[in-house]
Amino acid sequence: MKQTTINAPGILISAPASGTGKTTVTLGLLRSFRDRGLVVQPFKSGPDYIDPAFHQAAAGRPSFNLDTWAMAPNLTATLAAEAKGADLCIAEGSMGLYDGVATLGQSGYGSSAETAKQMGWSVILVVDASGQAQSAAATALGFQHYDQELHFAGVILNRIASSRHERLIRQGFERAGVTVFGVLPRRGDLVLPERHLGLVQAIEHPDLQAAITQYASFLSEHVDLEKIHSSALEKPVPEPDCSNFLRPPAQRIALATDAAFSFTYPHLLKGWREAGAEILPFSPLADDAPSLDADLVWLPGGYPELYAGVLASAKTYFSQLRKHAETKPVHGECGGYMTLGEALIDKDGVSHSMAGLLGLVTSHKERKLHLGYRRAELTSSMLGYLADTTLRGHEFHYSTIIEQPDQPFARVTDADGNPVREAGSRRGHTTGTFFHLMAEENA
Repeated sequence: MKQTTINAPGILISAPASGTGKTTVTLGLLRSFRDRGLVVQPFKSGPDYIDPAFHQAAAGRPSFNLDTWAMAPNLTATLAAEAKGADLCIAEGSMGLYDGVATLGQSGYGSSAETAKQMGWSVILVVDASGQAQSAAATALGFQHYDQELHFAGVILNRIASSRHERLIRQGFERAGVTVFGVLPRRGDLVLPERHLGLVQAIEHPDLQAAITQYASFLSEHVDLEKIHSSALEKPVPEPDCSNFLRPPAQRIALATDAAFSFTYPHLLKGWREAGAEILPFSPLADDAPSLDADLVWLPGGYPELYAGVLASAKTYFSQLRKHAETKPVHGECGGYMTLGEALIDKDGVSHSMAGLLGLVTSHKERKLHLGYRRAELTSSMLGYLADTTLRGHEFHYSTIIEQPDQPFARVTDADGNPVREAGSRRGHTTGTFFHLMAEENA
């Protein structure tokens, strides 16, 4: 495959662990460089489906997930080519820099470090300095030397309590020889609102653009943007090949799109469109009916549990959905899957009637975290895929299955090969899964 150099050096913003301020730093950097006239291409390392919408709001360009466990290298390279025409790539990592699902050194490890190495980007670590001083440098030094193949550029120190705290912590980093790109004072107001799956959705934020402007102003004041830009790296990648995208499951796809159904991976939609599929958005919350001439109705994940009462009263939507399912396929992922069942029980224990296309009953009152990568071998042909096709995806929810009488959707395992009880279900033309589809294995 022909190699080309994408004219956009990149950096990946990571951290020792979750909760250090990666997202606000990333958003601030995206907007700061954009405000300086640069074309900035955002990316997200890992399977997060909320952060890319925030990235797009900050950068003005769609953000794409890069996942070294779920995606083959050809697909990640094709997605990286979205940086053509950009001046700088900024990717946000997930969890801690080296956190993944397999032994370090194996392919398909799924960590942010592996993404950075595959893309040839440098890494900037956001270090939460609260509760420590010189010791923070020892932590950063360990991250710098843990993998010698990784280009570790330096750190941004977050949540500094005082000028004395800054002086002490800088002494430690000077001794360790680790570059400090900036020091961020503690600011309680620079926090994005969250709920049980992480951040609230970008479309729900009361004033997202004002918040991003504030992050950018804060970052511009306290970090060396020129030095960060100079630390970015690039390397040759294969010429983009649209055939690497996940092929569309139908020609005309009616896609639920509103605050209850918004967890759709950007690369999935791009791949469908590149292959010539037509996407027909509609809003179940507005009681819209899916297009009558759609070949498939696709219900993505989201927060239907927050709108269960509204959905239960959407008579036009459910009536047309049931009619469609008599002859043509309907598929739901996670939240969309739950609304295809008989009932959804909210956190207060109130049961809301749903589509009844599956026998599934789920509850948010009995909460249990289900999290991790999923590998699914189809038990029969469906959605344009032959039986025994293997798909890869990710599951993240707190719902508990109360009833599930239908046939399983697939043979589902986690990243270690252990069977997963929530294997999805199928009845007639209707299918659903708790995992979000990311890619076809080895495609």
